[in-house]
Amino acid sequence: MKTPVPAPVETRRDWLQRLTRVLGLTVCAEAATAVALFLAPRRAAPPEGGYGGVVTAGRVDSFAPGQIAAFAKGRFYLVRLTDGGFLALSRRCTHLGCTVPWDEPTRKFLCPCHASRFDETGMVLSPPAPRPLDLYAVRIEQGVVKVDTSAPILRDRFEPGQVVRP
Repeated sequence: MKTPVPAPVETRRDWLQRLTRVLGLTVCAEAATAVALFLAPRRAAPPEGGYGGVVTAGRVDSFAPGQIAAFAKGRFYLVRLTDGGFLALSRRCTHLGCTVPWDEPTRKFLCPCHASRFDETGMVLSPPAPRPLDLYAVRIEQGVVKVDTSAPILRDRFEPGQVVRP
């Protein structure tokens, strides 16, 4: 009669080696996934009405001359000048990128970070901002104002040709 062979006993060393292998494979799989996602192209275009795409601001006649309307999702201000023209100004200060709010009582854009001030055309009234607020392209299609926020337009000064007229 044969004597039964005892079942092998798993040692602590065996268990730790197996755990190390499983964790190592998990880390490698996560790293490979992260690299693949980083290298993959973007799948979708920016959402309609959001930053990085075309924002439909509204009908021309819904903006009174002299009005400045903030578009939080588009990250811009739509300025209707007193002569009826339109400008779309970035909300980012050209000094260090702080969000610049519009101050209605003074009719100025006032940077809360370093006290730069801009007029309603985005021109620098007081530094340290080195240049005017950036613009976004404005177009008017069938009486509707649309702003393309995909590429800011850098500028050194305000020029009348930057204003879009209905």
